[in-house]
Amino acid sequence: MRTVMNFKNLLGTVLIGFFLVPSANAQILKRLQKSAERTVERKLEQKTEKETGKVMDSILEPKDRSSTKKSPTDTPKTSNDTSENTSAESRKKNVSDDLEVYSKFDFVPGDKILFYDDFSQDFVGDFPSKWNTNGTGEVVKINNVEGNWFELKSGHNVFYVPDLKNLPEDYTIEFDIVTQGLDKETSSSAYLQLFLSDTDKLVTSTANYIQSSFSLCQYNSYGIHSTNYFNGKSGDITSNATADIRKDLLNQPHIAIAVTKNRYRVWVNENKHLDIPRMIEELNVLNHLKLSVLGTKEGKERIFISNLRVAEGGEDLRRKLISEGRISTNGILFNSGSSKIKPQSLGIILQISQVLRQDENMKLNIVGHTDSDGSSDANLKLSKERAQAVKDALVNLYNIPESRLQSDGKGASNPVADNTTPDGKAQNRRVEFITL
Repeated sequence: MRTVMNFKNLLGTVLIGFFLVPSANAQILKRLQKSAERTVERKLEQKTEKETGKVMDSILEPKDRSSTKKSPTDTPKTSNDTSENTSAESRKKNVSDDLEVYSKFDFVPGDKILFYDDFSQDFVGDFPSKWNTNGTGEVVKINNVEGNWFELKSGHNVFYVPDLKNLPEDYTIEFDIVTQGLDKETSSSAYLQLFLSDTDKLVTSTANYIQSSFSLCQYNSYGIHSTNYFNGKSGDITSNATADIRKDLLNQPHIAIAVTKNRYRVWVNENKHLDIPRMIEELNVLNHLKLSVLGTKEGKERIFISNLRVAEGGEDLRRKLISEGRISTNGILFNSGSSKIKPQSLGIILQISQVLRQDENMKLNIVGHTDSDGSSDANLKLSKERAQAVKDALVNLYNIPESRLQSDGKGASNPVADNTTPDGKAQNRRVEFITL
């Protein structure tokens, strides 16, 4: 309001001065008056937007944001003391900035793993054993980046196809990307392409497919281009999402895709860039996944992927928790050997918080499980720490009272799948939510 009064006083001074000059200044006066009015309106709009933003942020984020911030390298403490006195400050210190950024992330991964590959069972230098191609590629190690990575080579009509068949109606796809050499000289025609296709043949021209192309260009933002193709002809949808993902591409982005019958959604990190309700025109025909890279300079601009996870489901876990009183999910991911939650896992934790808010009498026990890598004692400790980290996220990000939550860990003592394969290990690394 003070801003508005200042402008009114200024406008009054200008008007008095102009009443003392000839009428030739009438047009100038009108222009000044309109300009002042527009400025006042802009100030009011900005103030309103700022206040609205504060209200929206307060819905999901802690009231005292300054007390929750800490270096992203910090991990939650493992104490099981749930008293209100100890939780007020110590728990809030355990939530890192990157988790706060993802606090509204609504992607929920599927639970039944159909395909998982982190290339840990492939030799460096080899083409990965669970993939096919009509080009070339190899598993590599990357300096300062954990794990094995699969390098995709650029080439016209060159495809990389995982051994994955018969995708269901509802499923999710996730993978991580590392890039090297992308800069202002990267071509505007450089893309990472993802296809959902009716065949695993190494061709584009099939009767039914969906294509999403992620621009790798750095000097301008060309976003994400998506189109559908059914029954041998172009579909009704061509989307050119104006997503500026240039910085994301330079910082190991996480790509997430959810297919729910006809609906098709795409996230890059925490941002949802595509949500098309009728992208899939015909169900049960797009049974295969393909990747391709176009337009990059050989030897300079390099693209690597890892942690490809395809899983059936992506269902609304809220209904299942309410109806059955128990859910188990392997979609909450952690850094290897750590209790640090990967930010892209927060969609599940968000849904759990919504159930707890809806039913204020509900209490939960959060139970962590690991695969069998490492000693039994280390796995038991890690499983307890991971359950505690999930509890901390519910308390600090979503303001759930700590008194309504317990946490525990079982280590690798209760496997649900074979611990000798990447798929089985991924299923065994899970978190359970059990009503009390």
